[in-house]
Amino acid sequence: MLEAVAATAVGSLDLPQIVLAIGGLGTAAYGFVDVSKSFWGGVSNRGFGDIKKVVSKFISSDSRSALGLSSVLATLRANWLNGMVLADQKAIAKALIKLNLTDASSETMANATGVNVGVLKSVADKLASGEGLNQAETDVYGRFDLLLSEMLDQGYQRADQRYRNSAKLLAVPVAVVLALLGAWAIAGENLTSADAWRACIAGLLATPLAPIAKDLSSAIQAGAKVAQTWK
Repeated sequence: MLEAVAATAVGSLDLPQIVLAIGGLGTAAYGFVDVSKSFWGGVSNRGFGDIKKVVSKFISSDSRSALGLSSVLATLRANWLNGMVLADQKAIAKALIKLNLTDASSETMANATGVNVGVLKSVADKLASGEGLNQAETDVYGRFDLLLSEMLDQGYQRADQRYRNSAKLLAVPVAVVLALLGAWAIAGENLTSADAWRACIAGLLATPLAPIAKDLSSAIQAGAKVAQTWK
């Protein structure tokens, strides 16, 4: 008897609609997290520390260049918060670092990449004067360029991963709160602990389900049709 009642209850559930509703809740939670960007960058600030760590290896804080560390970081942070394409951000960071390659900064940059200090210093002097590079200098400068690109790529990839993970993690409690508010709005004073637990479960599932809710709902519908044809 209990099995029959349980089967009837499960059969009465519209699983595709439930999945879509939970996915919509997750999308709403992501929207609330995204709004936090309006307050001093919000969640977008997450990850920029990885970029700052890489750039600081090449530009000293006491740099006398017009594009010193604080100015460079301000530009890169603005690009990061605005969500500029990652490849363009890396290209701008690379260009700004190279603009800081001078006789004074050559040792710091050489140590950061492991290239020959003397040769890179000579490269910096010739770039400033417009003089052509010899083969050895061209090789060292090319190696410096590749290592700089690799380090920036590593920093930006870590930053992007940290930002995405932080946004997803922050969306989970937001989704739970929204689910509880929705349950309370419907049930009011009649809200039971069972309803609250169901709302919490829906909130916890909302964030991971949001990107795949539509596909999962379609898959459930297709599976139901197949099961019906077997009967």
